[in-house]
Amino acid sequence: MAPSNEIVTIESLPELLKDDTKVKLAGIDVDGMLRGKLVSKSKFLSVAKSGFGFCSVIFGWDMHDLTYIKELKISNADNGYHDLIAIPDLSSFRRIPWENNVPFFLVSFYDPDTQKPICACPRGLLKTALEKLQTKGYGAMAGAEYEFYQFKAPARSAEATSSTAGYLQENPPQALPSLTEGMFGYSLTRTVHNNDYFYDIFETCSQFKCDIEGWHTESGPGVFEAALEFGEIQQMADRASLFKYVVKSVATKYGITPCFMAKPKQGLPGNSGHMHVSIVDKEGKNLFARETKDENPPYPDVAGLSDMGRHFLAGLLEGLPDVMPLLAPTVNSYKRLVENFWAPVTVSWGLEHRAASIRLIAPPTSKPGATRFEVRVPGADTNPSFVLAAILALGWRGVEKKLEIPVPPLGKGQDVGGSSDKGIRLAKSLREANDRFKRKESVAREVFGDDFVDHFSGTRDHEIRLWDEAVTDWEVKRYIETV
Repeated sequence: MAPSNEIVTIESLPELLKDDTKVKLAGIDVDGMLRGKLVSKSKFLSVAKSGFGFCSVIFGWDMHDLTYIKELKISNADNGYHDLIAIPDLSSFRRIPWENNVPFFLVSFYDPDTQKPICACPRGLLKTALEKLQTKGYGAMAGAEYEFYQFKAPARSAEATSSTAGYLQENPPQALPSLTEGMFGYSLTRTVHNNDYFYDIFETCSQFKCDIEGWHTESGPGVFEAALEFGEIQQMADRASLFKYVVKSVATKYGITPCFMAKPKQGLPGNSGHMHVSIVDKEGKNLFARETKDENPPYPDVAGLSDMGRHFLAGLLEGLPDVMPLLAPTVNSYKRLVENFWAPVTVSWGLEHRAASIRLIAPPTSKPGATRFEVRVPGADTNPSFVLAAILALGWRGVEKKLEIPVPPLGKGQDVGGSSDKGIRLAKSLREANDRFKRKESVAREVFGDDFVDHFSGTRDHEIRLWDEAVTDWEVKRYIETV
């Protein structure tokens, strides 16, 4: 693997790949899934600068390759599911350690006619949001945390290999065995049960340049949590997507299925995907930190938070209800966002308050340089590029408009939804969230534009329609004999 500080250029590629014969390329779709292919080295070198054609259908179908019920603008039968231009991002270079160190690059998708990022390209959406700050000489830093359940699928027969998909064809989901049983958050002994797997993920993430900062068990059967190493926001989004790729790939060797869906099991905590964000200047100085403590702040919680930080917070709070499909993108996401399960359900915030939607981390509980917002609404089922784009776009809107914090903070000991919580209730379903997201006056339309909102809301309408038509196990068990 090239040193992390090595700058890869078109000119350096032949030397970098001199011992290789092939290259793996992948882009990210709206559901956060990697879609890619293996190409020959000669093919890659010929397209590394100008890009290559990539079928637009990856933006015209869902996570199971079912074309959207209502065809959308980017890819449809009328335009023949035409090719997009996929341009490799040379700065994303790494090697895949579990595939004999084959070279790997991420790509971004561009419209072949305008040469601009297509509206639904996750990497492009984040890049556009960041450019608004960069024109002012600012940048953004981010961190990601993911919780996920893990299951072991028994073989279906003596001849069959372990396959979760195959097992679930013949068995109900609740029969799928957890990797370990019981509630053992932060346990040092529980990981020993799967010692090789636990350390393999940690080491492989380092080799694949999506380093883990903290790695431990979380409360729940077979649940792990990873805090990824803090870094520049675009790189962080890439590393968050690639972290899931690492985990799923490594787990295959051990017959384990990681599960990043927001709420895999009824009655147990869900899988969160918390994101941390701060704004910095060209020298890397944290611009959310206040130079000197405010002796007369509007709320004691923000005494150490800069004016920019306060406006950014206000933007997050004002826009949060309008971008919920980006932070909770599936039908299942809203099973996690319920009261009494350590998940935020209102527009709320507070200094070091883990029950709130937005946790402010600032002095005196942190050093000034670590001042940041932890947005706790997203689950592990989210697309990290979309989540970080939403946080950045909403917060920067607050800075530009000099918005004031609309609700008081939650006090210590006060929970969301109580009498002290003045924030509105967030959407309780994907349908409710999507209706607000796509309405004419939505903040989402203001910060992302109509093309993106129309496309992504269309993909969610598709998801809702499939759910409406589904007959669940619960319905069958409840009504099969009783009605």
